[in-house]
Amino acid sequence: MKLIRFGNPGEEKPGLLLADGRRIDASGFGSDYDERFFGGDGLERLAAWATANAESAPVVGDDVRLGAPIARPSKIVCVGLNYSDHAKESGMPIPAEPILFFKATSSMGGPNDPVVIPRKSEKTDWEVELAFVIGKKASYVSEEDAMSHVAGYALHNDYSEREWQLERGGQWVKGKSCDTFAPLGPFLATSDEIADPQALPLWLTLNGKKIQDSSTAQMIFGVKTLVSYISQFMTLLPGDVISTGTPPGVGLGFKPPVFLKAGDVVELGIEGLGVQRQVAVGA
Repeated sequence: MKLIRFGNPGEEKPGLLLADGRRIDASGFGSDYDERFFGGDGLERLAAWATANAESAPVVGDDVRLGAPIARPSKIVCVGLNYSDHAKESGMPIPAEPILFFKATSSMGGPNDPVVIPRKSEKTDWEVELAFVIGKKASYVSEEDAMSHVAGYALHNDYSEREWQLERGGQWVKGKSCDTFAPLGPFLATSDEIADPQALPLWLTLNGKKIQDSSTAQMIFGVKTLVSYISQFMTLLPGDVISTGTPPGVGLGFKPPVFLKAGDVVELGIEGLGVQRQVAVGA
């Protein structure tokens, strides 16, 4: 299944993207896509509801805004420098184990919402990433059991303010958590929709020019490893988002560096997980 949420910010309703391209309202199902939904039998009940009601459910027009495909999670955990060539372009060593940081959940937004360049920001940057959503509470999980804790996958743009990330005490969360800095979606594809999360082409363009073009096969630490590793340090709750890092082509890596300015258009995609488009606006 492909889960969507639609409507005005803060008022999103649950929906589904069907195989024929129709977007339907799943409000009749009776639950948002939140921790309780993912932690219980929500996906199974939703599949049964769709089988019985997809043909008669209201259609959501193409002009209706899409929000993030999950309700606000307890946390967004991100993995830094998870592509060796991105570590190289950043001038940093290839990590011996995953580098973790958080994004504030208030940074999450819809896939086509504008990205707001924060006040006094001069170094706002982009990062196309594969994200996955936890479907079952995970604590001290083995790699062998890790994939049973994954509910599905989504496209994520891990926007970053590089000065605040790297030059303000080295605390990455400062440059990662601004409002609009975590567009997610357009949909969450359940894990059965993605045969191999480590074989997905991903790309990003700036004003029509492709500047990131890689594959999740190039990750240093794959999804299975990340679920197990992160769960050694914290309990992952149903609905939590894990973002797996970006390939080379970020603005920081250009010589000289290139950062977003108002009016820039960022488009990005991952095979099987759709496309996003953000227009940069001033604060």
